Amino acid sequence: MQSFKVFAILLSYPQDEWRRALPELEDVLAAEHAQNGGARAALAPLLEALRQGSLIRLQEEYVATFDRNPSHSLHLYEHIHGESRDRGPALVSLMEEYRSRGLEIAEAELPDYLPLFLEFLSLLPQVQALDLLAEAVHVIAAVGRKLADNGSAYALVMRQLEALSPVAAEPLTEPPVKDMDEAMEMFGPGPDGLEPLLKPRPEIAVVNFHPMKQAAGLR
Repeated sequence: MQSFKVFAILLSYPQDEWRRALPELEDVLAAEHAQNGGARAALAPLLEALRQGSLIRLQEEYVATFDRNPSHSLHLYEHIHGESRDRGPALVSLMEEYRSRGLEIAEAELPDYLPLFLEFLSLLPQVQALDLLAEAVHVIAAVGRKLADNGSAYALVMRQLEALSPVAAEPLTEPPVKDMDEAMEMFGPGPDGLEPLLKPRPEIAVVNFHPMKQAAGLR
């Protein structure tokens, strides 16, 4: 479903290139009305803000919303693992999941970045995409609630994704806090020279965005 690609773009750093393409993006949402739950109408306030706002102002607001407020982070595993040792292996597993489905990403991108995850979903058959969305919806909904509490129109995208999920979002627990310096001091680098947060651990489930499911042995 190409609507996932549109959602990914709308959650990306504002650029004139894709702002000029907003009419085409809206056409995609309109064409997939039945599959995306009427996303064009639901996202109208955000679309209008992106259309009418000055680029500089939109970029400033985006940075303030997502880069300077950790509770709004678009990196999904931050809300599950924080900076604990488990985040690195989870990222490795998610990267392998992308590659197994034919998606190669730039080295600078972390695989749990929500716009990238949504782009990945747009490449899959709809049933598979919705199944994976169901894995991530717990985090997406939590971020969406925080965005809504702060009056951000970006909450509309999260709300639409939550509405599309085949399962209801469950509450999250606070992620563990442990910075890289502490982890390096405690565990040291691995034999391959990787920092401890990036050492693969095969027992970490692929595309597991909810610790309750991990504990239950589910994907």
